Amino acid sequence: MNFYYGFLPALILLVAIAFVWFSIRRMGHHSASLPRWRKITERVVLSCLSVAAIAVAATSVWNAFVIHTLHPPGQRYAVSGHEMRIDCTGSGSPTIILDAGLGNDGLIWGGVQPALAKTTRVCSYDRAGFGWSDPLPPPRDADHIAAELHGLLTAAGIQGPIVLMGHSISGIYIRDYATRYPKQVAGLIFVDGSTPLQNRNPAFSREFAGHSMDWARKLQMQLLFIAGVPRLFGQCSQPFPGFDAVASKMQAEDLCRRGNAADGEMASFDRSGEETAHSGPYGALPVLIFSQDPAKDSSAIARAWNQMQEDLKQLSTRSRRIIARGSSHYIQIDRADLIKQEVPLFIEQIRGTAPQPANYGSTATE
Repeated sequence: MNFYYGFLPALILLVAIAFVWFSIRRMGHHSASLPRWRKITERVVLSCLSVAAIAVAATSVWNAFVIHTLHPPGQRYAVSGHEMRIDCTGSGSPTIILDAGLGNDGLIWGGVQPALAKTTRVCSYDRAGFGWSDPLPPPRDADHIAAELHGLLTAAGIQGPIVLMGHSISGIYIRDYATRYPKQVAGLIFVDGSTPLQNRNPAFSREFAGHSMDWARKLQMQLLFIAGVPRLFGQCSQPFPGFDAVASKMQAEDLCRRGNAADGEMASFDRSGEETAHSGPYGALPVLIFSQDPAKDSSAIARAWNQMQEDLKQLSTRSRRIIARGSSHYIQIDRADLIKQEVPLFIEQIRGTAPQPANYGSTATE
């Protein structure tokens, strides 16, 4: 993020200063032979452009300053030459590892992590290029992402057992991890998790095509964020229901930054699917599946997604699916109460301190 919210804002400021200096000199050295109307027109134009340049520079520098004064919770560890952030709270075993969806970082779990930490140790982290983890070049596929998480957990001294809890696209990543490091994994929790090669389903073809922005659109979006436009329009101060004051502020501030990590993971989505298409089944590994409410949408995409969520139960003989009544894709925000209720019970069942469910293989709406 230092390039986008460090170097570029400084460059914008220097260019703005140079332009204002040029404009002042130009207006002060008009040739006497120029017509009066031209002098006035030129002064008006240069004055307006100077004000605009100063405004863009000011918002850009202010946005960068605020971003660099943020101190997210957790620690950064060196993983294969780059740093990654992880935030661990609570104590106990197994450790829950929270993996965010596409476009989010570990802060998205701020509404549920404190509650889960009352039961066991819980760690949220930022994948490479998100939040406060350094970006990495492509490919940003499941194999690389799982290996990076393993390196981060090793650096942080987290040996296992762990329960991987992944939202959206990270539903694919936690499957990759469980396949690569099965001895470390004590359970899987899918929070409306994506499934391998879902992009090849005809119902999703239009949606995935919509994720492919041309370079001009991407550049335009990036420039708006660098210039601090989202902050100017108050997007950095939105309240997040269920988050405490600090977590809400941090999550809102996160909306005022944009990198290219999401584009990289999206570009590698098919490759990630190929790498995980044959992952599982995982025998009797405990698996808990949270899904958004299909009653909220009757489209072909929603029906296909619902079936894919149902198929996730085939990953284990000890799987259960819970449909979060009234929830959208962001169950950890819309139905944080459900996460707080079911996940601690799931952990106790893994520990053997709570009775095992009598309804493995079931789908319930709660």
